[in-house]
Amino acid sequence: MTYTWNNKTVDTYPSLDGNSDVIFNVHWRLTGTDDSDNIGSVYGTQSLETSDLSDFTAFEDITEEDINGWVEEALGEEKVDELKANIDAQIEEKVNPTVVTKTIGE
Repeated sequence: MTYTWNNKTVDTYPSLDGNSDVIFNVHWRLTGTDDSDNIGSVYGTQSLETSDLSDFTAFEDITEEDINGWVEEALGEEKVDELKANIDAQIEEKVNPTVVTKTIGE
């Protein structure tokens, strides 16, 4: 299973403590793909701590890897594992459905 974060959409404070474009909220999507190209995903938002900006990174210097790390850290390892388990279950349901919807007469 391969998991990929998409954290490209963020909310910023235009100015905070002398810094510009301070990210305080990330809109994220975590997608999982199995070896047969079955896909599952979950999405949400995650607030980021902005009370200590001593290690502030300018907006134009931020990478996807930076944001991925911030989101994973803010969510915590247990929550990230839960999200991945949810994706795994979605894919398992696609591969081996427990319910199939059918239309009578067609």
